[in-house]
Amino acid sequence: MNRTLTAVLATLPAAALALTFLPREADAAGDALIFANGEYDDMPRLSGANRVLAAAEPLERQGFAVTRLVEGASDEMREALRDFLAGIDSETDRVAAILSGRFVHTEAETYLLPPDASDPLDEAAVLTEGLPVSALLGVLADFPGSAVLLIAEDEMDPLRETRFLSAGSGPIEPPQGVTLVRGTPRQIERLARRDLATPSRDFAEAVRDAELEMEGYAPRRMVFIDEAFEPEPEREEPAPEPEQTTEDRGEERLWSSVSQRDDAAGYETYLSAYPDGAHAATARDRLEYLRDAPGRQAEADEDALNLSRTERQEIQSDLTSLDYDTRGVDGIFGQGSRQAIRSWQEANGQEATGFLTRRQIERIDAQAASAERRAAEERDRADRAYWSDISPDPSAEQLRTYLDRYPDGIYASDARSRLDSLEQSARDRAAQRDRDAFVAARDQDTVRAYQFYIEEWPNGAFTDRAEQRIRALRQAAQERQGGNVQDGGSASGSRAAAEEAAMNLPNMAWAIAERQLAANGHNPGQVDGTVDGQTRRALAAYQADKGLTAHGYLDQATAAQLLSDTVFGRF
Repeated sequence: MNRTLTAVLATLPAAALALTFLPREADAAGDALIFANGEYDDMPRLSGANRVLAAAEPLERQGFAVTRLVEGASDEMREALRDFLAGIDSETDRVAAILSGRFVHTEAETYLLPPDASDPLDEAAVLTEGLPVSALLGVLADFPGSAVLLIAEDEMDPLRETRFLSAGSGPIEPPQGVTLVRGTPRQIERLARRDLATPSRDFAEAVRDAELEMEGYAPRRMVFIDEAFEPEPEREEPAPEPEQTTEDRGEERLWSSVSQRDDAAGYETYLSAYPDGAHAATARDRLEYLRDAPGRQAEADEDALNLSRTERQEIQSDLTSLDYDTRGVDGIFGQGSRQAIRSWQEANGQEATGFLTRRQIERIDAQAASAERRAAEERDRADRAYWSDISPDPSAEQLRTYLDRYPDGIYASDARSRLDSLEQSARDRAAQRDRDAFVAARDQDTVRAYQFYIEEWPNGAFTDRAEQRIRALRQAAQERQGGNVQDGGSASGSRAAAEEAAMNLPNMAWAIAERQLAANGHNPGQVDGTVDGQTRRALAAYQADKGLTAHGYLDQATAAQLLSDTVFGRF
């Protein structure tokens, strides 16, 4: 037994290990495992899950030893896996596994759920009772290039009240040489029955034709079975028939009658009398088949329509417009779409099979078209009513609201034209106010007037010109102040100098004045109460900013302005 097989067996519970290894058929060409779980107790049923069992017979015809299990509980799945592993030996040259059911996954593992899985899921139970896919992949890894895992599932609702588990098979990284293909039960059944089990068939091409993807080992061409299987003829002595008891003969007579009738009531009678009888398994299979006949026929009828993905998207869109939630318009009929179809069928007096006929598709299309016409008429009515309310002279805000509600409305073109005109008029008025404000500043031609313009119109058309004029006025003031210091200056400068001398300010008062000049952005040099050329230039710049005569002396007007700025802040 190889290392991988030994490791996988070590993960199985003691009950499974207690089983005896089943002998492998001497002429088997390969081994296959098929699990089909669809009838969940608390979770939504997986429609068509048992379809994958149809692959068993063609695989057996090609010499495969097939281990199969239908609706297997946790311990039954492990026992079946144990049987499958027991048949693998050194003569095995190819292996296939088909898993159909509900899957969940963590970041590191994917689990096939048993039919008795609870909803909401018990996460601890899933980790111990679900079938870990990695255990199966570990076996397939020993047959690189000749190992295939097929997973059949459909769209699943997000899980409730779980911390570590997510719905679906999730990300799976097949070992080197192992091919993984995922699809719906119908897709996987067709792929396994018609392509995987057909000698010389290019399996890779079949996967592409089915619009599915190969994960893991994905060569451009892949033939799983090279040639048809021809078993060696064996001569066996017929086994003597066991002697029948009276009870056996009674069971056989009942079975003969029931099998001739071939109805559900007869098989139920047989199983009631002989729940563990010789024909119990056949009776249960036949009973399930008969009970599910309407659903199978409806599914077959829809299959015969051969709907394209685009057609399925149109159906989903129509159902959504009729308020039947398909949970997406992706062209895949998953659980949400099937429930939407059943809801529509119930509402329209049809048998709620979840599968569509051509007549039903046409009826859905007609209903959706009618609903769209009614919706369009209602939109037009509301469109006209709103336009009437804001006419004849709508504001720009009303026009914007109309276009938000009806971007393709009846009056959308007119609304855009009017809005463009109103916005252009608003821009023209703003430009005129900008120009008027600059003209007013230019008429005063003071630093403060231009500063006020810039504050009101920071992005105005004349901001650059205002800043240029401020710099020019300050430069002129500094030049005048410099002349006054050197030669006594003009008459106004002389009067200011006299006022400053008359106040006879102490050094402390000058220090206060220097601090206030600095606070207003004019550097007087060191704040020490000593008056020098830097102090005079700072005074002149401050006076120019405040619209005072820029002579550089601390006269009565300048002192009053400094005091005002100290008390009320700079304006």
